[in-house]
Amino acid sequence: MALNCGIVGLPNVGKSTIFSALSSAKAEAANYPFCTIEPNVGIVPVPDPRLDRLVELFQPKKRVPAVVEFVDIAGLVAGASKGEGLGNQFLAHIREVGIIAHVVRCFDDPDVVHVANKVDPISDVDVILTELALADLDAVDKRLEKTKRSMKVLGGEQKRAAELETAALEKVRAALEEGKPARSVALSDEESELARAWFLLTMKPQIYVCNVDEAGVKGGNAHVEAVKQRAAAEGAEAVVICGKFEAELADLGSDEEKREFLAELGLEESGLTALVHAAYRLLGLRTFLTAGPDECRAWTIRAGDKAPQAAGVIHTDFEKGFIKAEVYSFADIDALGSEKAVKEAGKLRVEGKEYVVADGDVVFFKFNV
Repeated sequence: MALNCGIVGLPNVGKSTIFSALSSAKAEAANYPFCTIEPNVGIVPVPDPRLDRLVELFQPKKRVPAVVEFVDIAGLVAGASKGEGLGNQFLAHIREVGIIAHVVRCFDDPDVVHVANKVDPISDVDVILTELALADLDAVDKRLEKTKRSMKVLGGEQKRAAELETAALEKVRAALEEGKPARSVALSDEESELARAWFLLTMKPQIYVCNVDEAGVKGGNAHVEAVKQRAAAEGAEAVVICGKFEAELADLGSDEEKREFLAELGLEESGLTALVHAAYRLLGLRTFLTAGPDECRAWTIRAGDKAPQAAGVIHTDFEKGFIKAEVYSFADIDALGSEKAVKEAGKLRVEGKEYVVADGDVVFFKFNV
């Protein structure tokens, strides 16, 4: 799975405004459809109070956060799966991302054009899902044609594999015809492995992003509640963002100013921070940390990665020559106040090649090349 998040939705729902606030890159945002054609790509730091605390304790020369890549994809419209509004081109961009952040307009503003001339977030969600499902249906039908031909001419294990894939495709096809996403289909581990090669749009994990106006940030928005209910029914997450508010927050100079701005609104974190964390989780990513006087850094690994794989994220030589990892938890250094105190308390562990690195581990690798 690609380690990035595609921002999708109908035209004029606020995708480019949200992308600009996320990435501090000024993607073009305008009050007309198809303002964005080529996807904009932004590398977004992952907010992490643990890294901030390590910086406070070690006073390093450099602070390096983990990052997530966000891709601002042009707005889809009804008929996109048949090429309407450059739909084929935009759907191809969605195939290249790991997860989808589906921006849904949850605000009323007569000055901002809506492609359907009405604000109805559930209808908007259905338009996007229908187009993605139709594109997937076409892809599944083509794959089925191929596997059914294989079943007729192959034998042995190859025939069995073709039969297994055909059965899995038929399950997914039935769901797509009912308007359900491919990710809603229960597949075995073996079937899921086969499904990776299909690159289906509706198989991708999805976050719903409710774009509200300033009044909607504090809640009480019926549009948002409708989207949250839809997300819950699908087993998906929903975050609430005010694109305009986030753009203003992004323009503030210091972290202190941002905290004061959030506090005035009674918020602990911005909607964008919630979105970045949700994307990080959905991508199956975890963070381990390294700390010292030169640098405090957050490193990104996949959930389940073992110590040598984590070492390889720093440098391939670290993985090849891995000897051991010296590990302590962030919670321990946070509570005890220094690395020296962690060692004196016996909280520093030595782990080998089979150790699964946990989110929030602070690690020092020993290696030999």
